[in-house]
Amino acid sequence: MDDAEIRELIQGRQANGRISCREAIQMAEEAGVSRLKIGRLLDDMKIKIHSCQLGCFK
Repeated sequence: MDDAEIRELIQGRQANGRISCREAIQMAEEAGVSRLKIGRLLDDMKIKIHSCQLGCFK
């Protein structure tokens, strides 16, 4: 997937500018990209991660 397609995927799954860590990981796997790339796109889109599986974000 290219960045535009991944951004569309993110936009469709985010709610109120937030997305769960689990959802972000699943999107990375579906898109065939690294978790880091998803994280960077989320940052660029100003979407916050919640329910972090490491306990970093609430």
